Amino acid sequence: MNEMVRKFPKITEEGLDDLRGRIGVKIGKTVEPWCYEATRDNIRHYAHGIGDDNPLWCDPEYAKTTRYGDVIALPSFLFATSRIISGYVGGLPGVHAMWSGADWNWHKVIPRNTELRTEAYLKDLIEHDTRFAGKAIQQIYHVDFYDAKTGDLLADADSWCFRTDRDQARENGTKYTEARERGRRVYTQEELDSYYKYYEAEEIRGSNTRYFDDVNEGDELPVMVKGPMTATGFIAYAQGWGGLYIRANKLAWQLQQKHPSAGIKNRFGIPDCPERVHWEEEFALEVGAPGAYDYGPERASWLTHQVTNWMGDDGFLRQAKSQVRRHNPEGDIILIHAKVERKFEEDGRHLVEIKQRAEQQDGELSAIGSAIVELPKR
Repeated sequence: MNEMVRKFPKITEEGLDDLRGRIGVKIGKTVEPWCYEATRDNIRHYAHGIGDDNPLWCDPEYAKTTRYGDVIALPSFLFATSRIISGYVGGLPGVHAMWSGADWNWHKVIPRNTELRTEAYLKDLIEHDTRFAGKAIQQIYHVDFYDAKTGDLLADADSWCFRTDRDQARENGTKYTEARERGRRVYTQEELDSYYKYYEAEEIRGSNTRYFDDVNEGDELPVMVKGPMTATGFIAYAQGWGGLYIRANKLAWQLQQKHPSAGIKNRFGIPDCPERVHWEEEFALEVGAPGAYDYGPERASWLTHQVTNWMGDDGFLRQAKSQVRRHNPEGDIILIHAKVERKFEEDGRHLVEIKQRAEQQDGELSAIGSAIVELPKR
């Protein structure tokens, strides 16, 4: 067997020891967030980045007619207010990071023009043996989100990335062996139209209040479709979310001076960001992915999009959990299935638990999720 050609740094015990020393320690100032405030435009840009045109987030005239009196931020907008919740990990320089899931709790609605403040710390490190890259480290962070002016806790969340050896994933990973042998899908117009029908039928519940009384365990939510995946779509998400390492000119140079591993040379010998796995096929293959692929927080936001469409303006998303199970490369189409798992009452609230399963066009599992929604009672 030929010796593996090593292009990238690997996971080391020294690096892990350094990270273990950071567990529980509050993180000081880091890279500034993409959005400090939930402005009208910031909210709309994030919503449009996931293909969500709910007028409660996007249309102030409509929002005036609701009990909020103005647009509010969609729950997943908070991804744009913290780089750490979105996958900006510390330690293990040059080792790949794949955002892989989050557990969210929302406590209050986020009105237009709310200024956000966050606090974060490294919560845990867990070692896994994976088909993608062998040894992988699950790096879990906790982030609290506050109204910067009132100090109120708006939300809290844990999110995690898997740190993987890029060379090991490329040379020896087995997760995508069958997908590579099968090749990438090329669609007929008839096939595309069969998926576009879901877009035509997509319903935003809006002002048609969904009451707790009218929901039954076992009820299915409308299937939500996302895709077909394109690099354009991934960039559209980055426009609203901000990305982690996307910088231009002097700002890119400054980031690379501070973090040399954030400047991996491209085919022209120019240092460029590791985030280009999401739009540059060649680099995505180098790290073991099946091709340029979607963002993890983007996929988590698709799951909550399905729920907010269903719950309507008077519902409140209390909790959401997501786990990413594979890459969605260009060409994939994702179908999100969901049903009501249970109804229950807690602390005077009328709550509905929803289970979600996202599959790509060939039935392979893309992500799983769950949500707890508070609904009004008649």
